[in-house]
Amino acid sequence: MKAILTLIFGILISTSAMANTPAKEVKVSTISYGVELNIDIKKSDVKETEVARLYMYKNARVKKALSFKTKANKAKMA
Repeated sequence: MKAILTLIFGILISTSAMANTPAKEVKVSTISYGVELNIDIKKSDVKETEVARLYMYKNARVKKALSFKTKANKAKMA
């Protein structure tokens, strides 16, 4: 009973405190800027070369990274 009365008292005090504080409206001044869409795209005549690498070795870093196994993959004895 004491807990219920304490809870109701707390709710009444908090609502009355919220009702006494006036809400302040803040006026915000806005600034507008004009936008110009003058975009010049220059294409260069230089061709980009793409390189594809083939790893022939068994212990290559990429193959090791792609073929990892976690400890959870091991079979567990029942």
